[in-house]
Amino acid sequence: MNLTMCVIAFILTLALMIIIMPHFISYLKKRNISQVTSEYALEEFKKKEKTPIMGGLLFVVIPILVYIILNFKGISDPRLLFVLLSYLLLCSVGFIDDYLIIISHKNDGLSPKTRLIMEFVYSLALFILFNRVIPIQVSIPFTGVTVRLSWIIFIPFMILLYMAEANAVNFTDGMDGLCAGVSFIALLPFVVLAYVKNEYNIVFFLICILAGLLGYLKFNFHPAKIFMGDSGSLALGALFASLGIILDLTVALFVIGGVFVAEMFCVCVQQIAVRTIHRRIFSYTPIHYAFVIKGHSETKIVFAFYMVEAILALIGLFIGLNT
Repeated sequence: MNLTMCVIAFILTLALMIIIMPHFISYLKKRNISQVTSEYALEEFKKKEKTPIMGGLLFVVIPILVYIILNFKGISDPRLLFVLLSYLLLCSVGFIDDYLIIISHKNDGLSPKTRLIMEFVYSLALFILFNRVIPIQVSIPFTGVTVRLSWIIFIPFMILLYMAEANAVNFTDGMDGLCAGVSFIALLPFVVLAYVKNEYNIVFFLICILAGLLGYLKFNFHPAKIFMGDSGSLALGALFASLGIILDLTVALFVIGGVFVAEMFCVCVQQIAVRTIHRRIFSYTPIHYAFVIKGHSETKIVFAFYMVEAILALIGLFIGLNT
């Protein structure tokens, strides 16, 4: 792998994000394409109602374009193509969701059922297209044991992984800089693990995405000038799922993405509790909002989540290296 090209890809992607984003934000404002907060949102966050959304489109599209320009031959790598299409397809689901929210001026978008159906269909399509390159197995860390799975077991496993990761990342997207920053940190161990596994095309692509996220964060840190929307959060969730599958690192994935897992777990527990025992377990979910209720500032919460994710990323890296 050419280190110089990696550096060029990173700088070019970052530069394009920084140059294009202000114009994109201006365009979104002129078109009144902005955040629509839920009626159940905390009062502290309702003031963000007019912040433009769909910033995730740029950190999906620009890294892909830079990759194609600088490493066009890499597109012929089916393992890279699996990751790239996963990223792009789930972005399209998020784009439709964002678009419906914008035109309806309500925080509804796609119904949960419709969105899950679309995620199901895309996940199944990805398996059908790439089943010859996907390792249909789960390797157990520290044991050297690899469990071969039948298609009957692996297909639902893969579909559930995509749906879970996409929605887990989506739940985490609720504070300035939170989702993108956590995602940036969580992608770092995958760069190392992909390199160790000689997946150089994937490494190159991830470097482009890291630069895209960094450029986006410049405009998303508090006070955010733009939000990623579901276009970005669902794409990132699919990216993590595809990396876990293609690199045979699903066990490490759950640790590396521990912040996302915790966010989704708390939401699920809360929903079950409300519907069964008619009471809340947590003061608010997604769980990052519970810390606001306790009096912590948004910035302090975000950086605390960064530190937790950094620790999980290191542990996950260690697990991945021993898988």
